[in-house]
Amino acid sequence: MEKVLKHDVRAVAAQFIIHGEFVSAEPYGSGHINDTYCARFHQAGAPVRYILQRINHNIFKQPAALMQNVERVTAHLAAKVAGQPDATRRVLTLIPARGGRNWHVDADGNHWRAYLFIEKARTYDAVESTAQAFKAARAFGQFQQLLADLPAPRLHDTIPDFHHTPKRFAAFEAARAADVAKRAALARPEIEFALRHQALASVLLDAKLPERVTHNDTKFNNVMLDDATGEGICVIDLDTVMPGLALYDFGDMVRTTTSPAKEDEKDLAKVTMQFPMFEALVRGYLETADGFLTPDEKRLLPVAGKLITFEIGLRFLTDFLAGDVYFKVHRDGHNLDRCRTQFKLVESIQQQEAEMNRLVASL
Repeated sequence: MEKVLKHDVRAVAAQFIIHGEFVSAEPYGSGHINDTYCARFHQAGAPVRYILQRINHNIFKQPAALMQNVERVTAHLAAKVAGQPDATRRVLTLIPARGGRNWHVDADGNHWRAYLFIEKARTYDAVESTAQAFKAARAFGQFQQLLADLPAPRLHDTIPDFHHTPKRFAAFEAARAADVAKRAALARPEIEFALRHQALASVLLDAKLPERVTHNDTKFNNVMLDDATGEGICVIDLDTVMPGLALYDFGDMVRTTTSPAKEDEKDLAKVTMQFPMFEALVRGYLETADGFLTPDEKRLLPVAGKLITFEIGLRFLTDFLAGDVYFKVHRDGHNLDRCRTQFKLVESIQQQEAEMNRLVASL
């Protein structure tokens, strides 16, 4: 190989039922959690690509349970799309390991998986148009819809209480009280903002919405868009697929897609919820999810973005107060900058909430 890789990908690939000759491998994608590689093989004289991933067991404490979720979800999705055009491009395809499972555990205890590479489609780190937002939301809505009848047993919780906002608020209060990094004085306005909005933390849980199979990480770059048609062809990054509320997924779409500013933007004047992007998300999501959502789930769509944005802001603030122990930081005050962008987006959503409610009611 032309470059020294973090792992011996050739050796890992040999543990999966991949035919042909290994040619090369290189790091792939922009993810920050798992180690991801694109491996190239020659099969019958033609190049074929695969994705190999090492699951980060510091984040995902039970990688075998996680992989059991992925097995069940991908098998269910594959059965649902069988017979459709490009069926093998519409769902991730796990490659079996030689040991009989769909994952491999190496000598160091690392859990690896392999997927067939989805060709002629790509992800985008930032949305470029309302049309793209519509298609991504439509794909996430269809993902939920296809999994609405996933049979028992219940999926494993890969990260327990991932979107339990009241518990996130309790963690913030504990970090504020301990103030181990002596930073509370630096974040006084943000702390006061969080305290003023405490009631928001429980709004979705108090609504007694039905539990769904949800993705839980619906960033725009977790949908592959077809190169030719722009369609949201495949939802990827299934590590956090587990039981949750449908609105967690919609809320994270609003958080990550509607503002043109970066997540750590220092110029807060750039942070705003663009209503046309919100409208595209609502219309795309409801085109596929409308059939299984309850009236209360639809009514609370505008609240979802505000809640999830507040929750992520809380998490950044909590980590800042704790001394930057969870999120990777690249400068002093990085987590506080991230918190400020989230809280500014919450304010922008609040300013447009009446219009958002009118839109949802009209649909």
